[in-house]
Amino acid sequence: MALGEEWFTEPCEQHGSAFSLKAKKKLHEEQTAYQKIEIFETTQYGNLMTIDGFVMLTDRDNFLYHEMMSHPALYTHPAPNNVLVIGGGDCGTLKEVLKHPEVKLAQQVEIDERVTRLSEIYFPSLCESNNDPRAELHFVDGIKWVKDAAAGHYDVIIVDSTDPIGPAEGLFNEAFYRECHRALGEQGILVQQSESPLYHIKLIHAMREAMQRAGFAQTLTLDFPQPVYPSGWWSATMAGKSGTLTGFRENDAAQKPFATRYYSSARHKASTVEIPLLAEEQD
Repeated sequence: MALGEEWFTEPCEQHGSAFSLKAKKKLHEEQTAYQKIEIFETTQYGNLMTIDGFVMLTDRDNFLYHEMMSHPALYTHPAPNNVLVIGGGDCGTLKEVLKHPEVKLAQQVEIDERVTRLSEIYFPSLCESNNDPRAELHFVDGIKWVKDAAAGHYDVIIVDSTDPIGPAEGLFNEAFYRECHRALGEQGILVQQSESPLYHIKLIHAMREAMQRAGFAQTLTLDFPQPVYPSGWWSATMAGKSGTLTGFRENDAAQKPFATRYYSSARHKASTVEIPLLAEEQD
């Protein structure tokens, strides 16, 4: 991370690239019990939040991520009444989940409460559904929360985590996926952010294999643009306990009673086509 000459830069050393945003000023900085959070005002992307020097979100393009982390999974499940969001402290994914009228309970479990409290200040539009009577905010360890959950309690589990380092490292392994499998109902769906299909293909394969070993019948990786993340191309990987992940409630998605900026039934259908790159042999 560097802030020099009014630019915030996040280098991706392993892949010989970097991403920069021109910053007007730093709005906030603090070290929590878990991580360092910084917030900047940029010239073109609105407010920017970083954690430990890595870009988390901006005002301008967060909708791409939040819509694709939520709507494909919810429209694939036949009746997503109970939804769990692990992580997601900025509350953008929770906001998208609560757009679905069939959702009766949406619990967000974020280990670092400061992420949410700062989002309420600097990204208020993402937090406008926090007081929805169907929403619950819990600031505890998501791994333990899933382990303590009753079997079959959830319809959809969304893992909206940071990269697989630090507090999020334990969310990317077979043991955690087994607990998610147990906590999901018979038609349950797990979806997790799975990094860049260009830079992190080995991680995506490892995640899918671990999900399958944990008992999930099928996996599917969806891709979407995300300008502020490494390579500008991101993904979410779904795992289903039964049935197919390529089929979804297409008519419901086409007639959804809420607005989106990127997600649509047509984009959903297109995203179910496997990324050819994932079929390539890996070193």
